[in-house]
Amino acid sequence: MLQVNEYFDGQVKSIALTNNEGPLTVGVMDAGEYEFSTSKDEEMTVVSGSLQVQLPGDPALRTFNKGQSFNVPANSSFQVKVEEQSAYLCRYMN
Repeated sequence: MLQVNEYFDGQVKSIALTNNEGPLTVGVMDAGEYEFSTSKDEEMTVVSGSLQVQLPGDPALRTFNKGQSFNVPANSSFQVKVEEQSAYLCRYMN
């Protein structure tokens, strides 16, 4: 069954699913700045637009464009800055 999630007063929305690749979310972020927390290792891929990301332990804000991915370790938090509406795919690692 699909699960719809909404964060930051509706500025971030995602749909969660599980298939042969494991648990995933597909979502959209509106322009803004966000802080996300993780409980599992995650691999995020930008599907459309771009995300500026500050990963745990890295003082730099790095830009990831359409087709690029980054990893976030479990039990951490990371900052995201979005200049225009952008879409992502998040894969949760076991």
